[in-house]
Amino acid sequence: MSNADELARRARLRVVELAARKAIHLGPALSLIDVLAALYTRVLRHDPARPDWPGRDLLVLSKGHGAYGLYAVLAELGVLTAELDDLPGHPSDGIPGVEAATGALGHGLSLASGLALGARLAGSDRRVYVVTGDGELDEGSNWEAAQFAAHHQLGNLVAVVDRNRLQQEGDTEDVCALEPLADKWRAFGWRVGESDGHDVAAVAEAVTALAAGPGPAVLIAHTTKGKGVPFAEGDPAWHMGELDAAQHHTAVAALTAKA
Repeated sequence: MSNADELARRARLRVVELAARKAIHLGPALSLIDVLAALYTRVLRHDPARPDWPGRDLLVLSKGHGAYGLYAVLAELGVLTAELDDLPGHPSDGIPGVEAATGALGHGLSLASGLALGARLAGSDRRVYVVTGDGELDEGSNWEAAQFAAHHQLGNLVAVVDRNRLQQEGDTEDVCALEPLADKWRAFGWRVGESDGHDVAAVAEAVTALAAGPGPAVLIAHTTKGKGVPFAEGDPAWHMGELDAAQHHTAVAALTAKA
């Protein structure tokens, strides 16, 4: 197990422990942890000891309801020292390592596009990464931002779609079909890659390759909602919830067995 994989496992344990104390967006947080571990350990230019370092790359979590996954990764990196219980359910300004307040779905890509254009106009070599959910791609504002980014050839912008194929109401293809998703992005002028979203090395390799090309790029990371907790995997009922004692025991046992 790599250091990044171990970081992801420990981050999942943090999320599970929190879910035993209060209801949270458990499934969404667990599905994106490997993507975040890959980005923070192998892709982003950042300094955990100085989260406001001016030379850092930026990461926008458009999928704001996955905030506890982000907080858990930042805590494992040493960026956050606050208890997860004390942090809001969506990213908020003022939290170390959090670059943007998000939660109203469909707006993170617009924000990231503006940050990327701003960096270019300022002569900065900063890169901007944005992690979106797949359900939030139902929002038309994403596609306006995609068109904007392609028009301005924002080569310093990379999006990662957490493609767990589930949203609060059920399967994405039943709610509002996204497929062929890769072709949609290509039609908007983006370069597209796909990978197993739970293979940290594969995610890092794919994002790095995409970032090296011209214009904006997107990685479709195929994930499982609730990853790491057997009874929650692929179950939309765990979009949000609180673990009882037996569920907590099962979840911890599953994650500890992977150590």
